Amino acid sequence: MPREISPHAATAGWVALVGGGPGSSGLITARGLELLGQADVVVVDALAPRDLLEDIGPDTEVIDASKRRGRHVMSQEEIDALLVDLAGRGKGVVRLKGGDPYVLGRGGEEAAACRKAGVAVEVVPGITSAIAVPAAAGIPVTHRGLSRGFSVITAHADLGVLPQRRDHTLILLMGVSRLRDSVASLLEAGSDAATPAAIIERGYHPDQRVTTTELRCLADVAARYGVTAPAVIVIGDVVTLSPYWADRVVEVTRPANPAA
Repeated sequence: MPREISPHAATAGWVALVGGGPGSSGLITARGLELLGQADVVVVDALAPRDLLEDIGPDTEVIDASKRRGRHVMSQEEIDALLVDLAGRGKGVVRLKGGDPYVLGRGGEEAAACRKAGVAVEVVPGITSAIAVPAAAGIPVTHRGLSRGFSVITAHADLGVLPQRRDHTLILLMGVSRLRDSVASLLEAGSDAATPAAIIERGYHPDQRVTTTELRCLADVAARYGVTAPAVIVIGDVVTLSPYWADRVVEVTRPANPAA
């Protein structure tokens, strides 16, 4: 049983929201691994490290609850109801997520649904991709003399309200599909067009790829190199600390109607 459960729990089953980390199975916490070994059912997210499932018991049921752009196996409401139903039938349930369940992972909604139903719930933090994936590319999100703070935000939010400061790092999650709009919003809000930027695809996987450029070129470079999700986008001077900065790609913007 999880150690941290609701004092109002009314069922014998339980739910643990477990952050699996940014990609490598070796980055899950010891507590998360322990609960995986105790689970009757694992409800797994699209970005959760799938090789963690190789070590669970042969009788453990695995349910795919992947949600990717344009393709949801089940809705968030259906996932909430599933967790409550399984625990209500006395099952020990691990909801395995990529990164951290409380960083743009809707873990708060799932925990609230469980508590409302009287289900014992524990939240096991994971290493968030927002910080770990930049680190995999040699990018610290803060650095003395370069960045005093950072914002982690989904690209679906209004980026124009963010601090437009060179000593503030911006980290975009779920941002590939809206990258051109995001760049336009930042430039319109006053961001320096020459701000260093990086896109890290499939962080901590064997096929990780890092592309560096400047903010003004970011969308064009991503399109040229066929950047795909999952990816973490970092915008700020800390990108210059990455060993990949030396290989940055800077597009030359040409006039729409060049002179003959």
